[in-house]
Amino acid sequence: MKVAICTLGCKVNQYETQAMEQELMRRGHAIVDFSERADAYVVNTCSVTAVSDKKSRQMLRRAKKTAPNAIVAACGCYAQTHQREVESLALDLVGGTGGRMAFIDDLERAYDKRQRIVRLDDALRRREFELLPPGGLAARTRAMMKVEDGCVNFCTYCIIPYARGGVRSLPLAEAAKQAAQLCAEGYREIVITGIEISSYGHDLKDGTTLIDLLETIAAAAPTVRLRLGSLEPRTITRDFCTRAAKLKTLCPHFHLSLQSGCDATLRRMNRKYDTARFLESVTLLREYFDAPAVTTDLIVGFPEETEEEFAETLDFIRACGFADMHIFPYSPRPGTPAAKMRQVAPQIKAQRAERAAEAAAQMHESYLAACVGRTFAVLFEQEKNGRSTGHAPNYMEVAVDASALHNVVCPVRITKSAAGMLAGVLVEGK
Repeated sequence: MKVAICTLGCKVNQYETQAMEQELMRRGHAIVDFSERADAYVVNTCSVTAVSDKKSRQMLRRAKKTAPNAIVAACGCYAQTHQREVESLALDLVGGTGGRMAFIDDLERAYDKRQRIVRLDDALRRREFELLPPGGLAARTRAMMKVEDGCVNFCTYCIIPYARGGVRSLPLAEAAKQAAQLCAEGYREIVITGIEISSYGHDLKDGTTLIDLLETIAAAAPTVRLRLGSLEPRTITRDFCTRAAKLKTLCPHFHLSLQSGCDATLRRMNRKYDTARFLESVTLLREYFDAPAVTTDLIVGFPEETEEEFAETLDFIRACGFADMHIFPYSPRPGTPAAKMRQVAPQIKAQRAERAAEAAAQMHESYLAACVGRTFAVLFEQEKNGRSTGHAPNYMEVAVDASALHNVVCPVRITKSAAGMLAGVLVEGK
């Protein structure tokens, strides 16, 4: 059958979609674009915000309208946490966030027998990490490796622990095997991803932590760059930095989840750190790595946030000097404690998002300007009209006037920054 999959949300969803696509093709099915006519449509849903829920419903309805006689299926976080809402859409198959291979079995059964199937478990009872094939279907450049699932932080704005369950970690031996496989297949970079990779190893009960995982992967794939997904500040300790700095293939790009630069707001969010601990992490990274790119997420207009608290956040992000930021106006997530708190007016949230974005843009330009004159090993990924683009180890986008560089790592001397990216020239002889 022809299967079309729409993926919403995070890198973990993207990874799991790629794994399902690989398995479907292994079984002899064809993958087609979601806009095309297909025999089965799958929406890998997201539920991080109410807007995500709405988008998930829209894509499911679109599939039913595009091909009324096709099988339409939902999986992912929204399907896991909002079973009644999803079932009201009269879908042929409803799955959750676990058992991806079993979900494909159910998809085949729903197609062959025209049998409606709903298969959901209790995410909080999961204890095993589901092994899925790493990599993806794109040209051999960057691969994702999912090393962890679940979260037990229970931030007041987030429903993901209920959608994903507790922490489950990929065993070190399996991580080494997958890394070696990706290296042999020609990938040049592995992105370490998960729902909350800072908690990697907590369930293994043997003292294994994220830095042990990184050392294992680096040894198994010594020629492949390693890039970390989002981290909690608690991960960044002196021991972590000492060991991580010895890994020559680890990209000096660290995405630390901030969410707010005000301690009072962080407490309302139930975050597990304060601004002093966060700044300590940033300082350690800059001590051990040469001009690392420290990036972050920021939620503005969180419930009960005052103008004074927002001003504290602006001062703090400037003190951190982030290389780049993702800024989100707070969106109530029904079913979470924050949704019941006193909300900030939408227009105020929008204004604060604009002000934070202005500060972020200034810091981004400053970081890019500091890159001019330096030489970076760039992994080239795209080419258009004789111009190739890729990413430096610090994840800044770099362009050169050259072609035939796809999936090649070349040294580039940066000559200028413009329009939010870097430009440079290839360094010959290196």
